[in-house]
Amino acid sequence: MWELTKSFRFEAAHALPGTTLGEASEEIHGHSFRADVTVRGTPDPATGMVLDLGLLQRSMADVQKMLDHKMLNKIEALGPPTLENLTRFIWERVAHAGTVVRVSVHRDSCYESCTYYGPQQ
Repeated sequence: MWELTKSFRFEAAHALPGTTLGEASEEIHGHSFRADVTVRGTPDPATGMVLDLGLLQRSMADVQKMLDHKMLNKIEALGPPTLENLTRFIWERVAHAGTVVRVSVHRDSCYESCTYYGPQQ
């Protein structure tokens, strides 16, 4: 069994009222985000690949375009712009590209990340 991970970055702003961080979180502020999408499988004997990463790249580019330099609070399908909701939002838009097993979103400057393993059965 193999796992492949492909990443993309995006810059975005948000505001998160109601956290223990108070005003710092409630005011509009921005972050640099890194998203990792991991697929799992066995390489195809003919191609030697678990997945043509170009297929995953196309889906990831579409999501990156939705998020990069955006005000996350305005993306209705996202809900409150938390790390948890970002991971789910990305999953839902790339899952069709292959056997996605996890999506992680990192805010490296804050030393924070969140990983989503898909909907629970």
